Formats: sequence, structure tokens, C-alpha cells
Amino acid sequence: MGRNNKSIKMRKRRKKSREKQIYYGMALLVAVFIVVGLTTAVKGGAKKNIEVCKVQEVKPSDEKKADAADSGEKKKGKKEQKEQGSKTDNPDIRVLLMTNGFRDVTHSQVRLSAESGMVVTYGDKKKEYGKKKTLKLEPDHKWFKNGTVRIQAKKGRIKVKSLERGYGVPSYDGVIELRSTAEGIAMINELSVEDYLCAVVPSEMPASYELEALKAQAVCARSYAYRQMEEYGYPEYEAHVNDSTDYQVYNNSGQAESSSKAVGETAGQTVMYKGKIATTYYYSTSSGKTTTMEAWGTKPSETNGYLHAAKVKGEDGDYEKDLPWYRWTVSVTVDVLSDLIGLNTGKDVGTLESVEITKRGPGDVALEMKAVGDQGSVTVKTENKIRKALGGSEYKIKRQDGSETDGRDLLPSAFFTIEKKGGKFVIKGGGFGHGIGMSQTGANEMAKQGKDYKDILTLFYKDITVE
Repeated sequence: MGRNNKSIKMRKRRKKSREKQIYYGMALLVAVFIVVGLTTAVKGGAKKNIEVCKVQEVKPSDEKKADAADSGEKKKGKKEQKEQGSKTDNPDIRVLLMTNGFRDVTHSQVRLSAESGMVVTYGDKKKEYGKKKTLKLEPDHKWFKNGTVRIQAKKGRIKVKSLERGYGVPSYDGVIELRSTAEGIAMINELSVEDYLCAVVPSEMPASYELEALKAQAVCARSYAYRQMEEYGYPEYEAHVNDSTDYQVYNNSGQAESSSKAVGETAGQTVMYKGKIATTYYYSTSSGKTTTMEAWGTKPSETNGYLHAAKVKGEDGDYEKDLPWYRWTVSVTVDVLSDLIGLNTGKDVGTLESVEITKRGPGDVALEMKAVGDQGSVTVKTENKIRKALGGSEYKIKRQDGSETDGRDLLPSAFFTIEKKGGKFVIKGGGFGHGIGMSQTGANEMAKQGKDYKDILTLFYKDITVE
């Protein structure tokens, strides 16, 4: 009996040992699943921010939509476009793609390809192109007899091999639509606003800037885009904007993770003023102050009151005080400036005797300038025309860090003084750009000091909300 009892006890101990092993094994397995699940969730959360810029495959519904458009159904006009914007958080924008150097709106030829292949729709017909195969079209191509030609990648982006942008041969999300005209081929890129912004933000602001500055830029760019989508900038092509500085620079720089994250984290958000989306102008660098629409000859009103003259400063003074363009100087001979003013204004006043700022606006911006020569005088109004009158590559601009750069078509800004000293005119100014709305370098300096994107936007735009 004693031996049997011992065997029974041993069997019980083995049974308990096996049960413990099974228990611990199950616990370990559950822990592994939890860790994997958390890791996946974290990764998914990180990707969610830039999901808005992810390219989707061509779906049957997309192809049907293209077929309907190409079989004679007109694209949405002003009223329908507004309705579309109210029905979805991510409506389509139509961007006219300009030629190399943004010189023209029509192309002599177009060459396209896609890694995954392309679907081409023209009239009621459809054709597929294989992977990496190049499609070349000229204005007299037979497909244009059926109207517009629409091309979409089966997956990913379409490469426009006949174009060159700042980062090389550009690729585009969405659909490329081609229209033959007497001047050449008009090329329109139709894509969602959020995908559009992923290629606007890094083209308008360096992707190396602080995330909160990039987020402020994303909200500004989105607000501006929505306002432009209220009507066609190019009704003849049913395009809202082009891809140059005429509107917002689009896809001139490659997409970056930081700027795409900024777009994703602010998805759908716009600057609102008195219940409406504001047109959020922005520029490079301030002089420590911004100005109002008076700089462009527009009187202050209830609709543009958010564009105020702000002081771009914090507890330690002007945010941009240490940046190169914060202050600059031009020293130009009387003869050179006489020639430039005559050329740029279209009026030859002879040899300049004086140049005087006769009217200033909010923020001390120059609103009116009078140039007097030995053969007459000319008066120039508004900041952009004044900058144009004094612009030229015949002189150097010296920035406050001691670096020099050639002059350009426009004087850096209209925040300046001008004085004649002997045989030269000395122009002392500050900032770079028109000075209306948000200073991009100012936004970046604010972000460096811990300000978030809403802090930035509410400094540059008065009485606004971000919704």
C-alpha cells in the first residue's frame, strides 16, 4: 500500500507539473499576441497620419466615373463644385499642369508611363498600357477626335516623362486628363485635395521645417485651395488652379514624410473667419511686421479683416531677427536705377534726382512711390508694382548675415526706406515677400519656441478659428 501511495503521489505531481507547463505556455502565448497587437496598433497609428497621401488602386467605380465623364458628361461647374465640397471631406481639385519652367499652359507633346501600367479612356473606348510602357500623344492624335483623353495608373502614380520639375521627372496621383487645343495639349491633373496638399506643402515650405510649422502651412494651403475651388481659374479647361506661383506651387518638390504627416494630422482643417473659409495668403519672411490687403490696393472690409498688421514677435523680440532676410541692403548707382525704373514702369524720366515713398500703409509697408528725374516723374502704387519698379539683376542684395545674392525681378519686399547718397541710391529693407498673411520662416521660428500650429495661425490671422 505504501508503494502504491508513493506512485499515486508521483503521478499527481507529474500531472500538476504538466498543467503548470500548459498554463505558463498559454500565458506566454497570450503575452506574445498582446505585444504583437500593440506593436501593430502603434505602427498603424503612425501610418494613419500619412494615409491621406497613400495611392489607391484603380477601382471599377473609378473607371465607370471616367467613362461617364468621357462619354459627354460635363465636369462639375461652380455650383456643383461647391455642393461637392459640402458632401465630402476630400473633394477633387483640378490642376492645370504648366510646361517646364512654368512658362506656358499648353504642351507640344505629352509622354506618360506608370510602373503598374495605365488605363486610357477616350470617348466610349478604353485601352490598357503595360507596365512601364510609354504613351506619347501629340495635339493631332486620333483619340482627341472623341474629346478628352483620361489616363490613370492601375496602381500608384503616373510619371509625366515630358515634364521636368525641381526634383526631376514628376509623378502624379489621380487622373491625368488631356485636351487638344489649337495651341497644344492642355494637361489637367484631377486628384483629391488631400493628395494635392501632400505635393503642395513640401513645394511651398521646406520639409525640414518644424512639424507645427508644416501643419500651419498645410491648413493655409488647404484653406486657399478650397477657396479657389469655388470657381474655375481656367473655365476653358475646367481647371481650378495651375501648379505655379500664380496659385500654389504643386509637385515641384518630392513628397516627404514630415510634410505628409502634417497634412494627415490636420486633415480637413481650414481657417474660418465669420463662418467662411478664409483665403490664407502666405509668404517667405517678415520684417517683424505684416500688413493688410491695402498693400494690394484693396480697402479693409468685413470679409478681409482677418488679414491684419501683426507684430511677429514673442517674449524675446522679433521671431525672425536672426534670419538672413530679416534685414537687407541694396546700393545701386543712379544711372542703373534710372534705367530700371524707366524699363519697369514704361516711362522714361531721365536721370533720377529723387525717389520718395509718399504713402505708407499698416506695418509701415510702402503703398506709393514717386520717382523724379530730369525729364519727368512717375508715381507707382501698391507694393507689388513698387517692388517691380525697383527690381533688376543689375545690382546685389546684401543680407544681414553678410551674404550677397543677385537682384531679381522684384525687390525683396515693400518694407523699406530709400535714400540718395552721392551717386547711389541706398535701399534698406526687411523681409522677403508681400507681407500679407503668414510668414513661413516666422511660423518655423515660432514652432522652435514651442508654439503649435493654432498658435501660429492665430497670430498671423486675426479673429479666426481652425475647424
